[in-house]
Amino acid sequence: MRVGPSTSYPIEWTFQRRDLPVQIVGEFQLWRRIRDAEGAEGWVHSSTLAGRRTVLIRPPATAQEVTLRRRPEDGGVAVARLRPGVIGRVRECEAGNAWCEVQVAGHRGFLKRAEIWGVGPDEEVK
Repeated sequence: MRVGPSTSYPIEWTFQRRDLPVQIVGEFQLWRRIRDAEGAEGWVHSSTLAGRRTVLIRPPATAQEVTLRRRPEDGGVAVARLRPGVIGRVRECEAGNAWCEVQVAGHRGFLKRAEIWGVGPDEEVK
């Protein structure tokens, strides 16, 4: 990630994990200003971004893990228990719905938006 929108700007740091979700907060020509889950911002070339939507597991402060559920309801059958920092792929999030369908390491199910980072509170992903 660079400090400005060009190769003439220095690299501030390099992401070490694939598929980390980022939020695009600005654009300049082929460059995108992004924000990561920790709130850090910088510039990357658009060719380095994938079109896949991913989320990062972020349990509430009172929890050590979140439960991936078969159905979008608190009492739904548990499919997997996920620790903070796990990355999943978004399958679908409906606007106005508190749950998103995700896939994590071959497990498919539902997580609450409040338990993930990478999808906005009212954002729709299909």
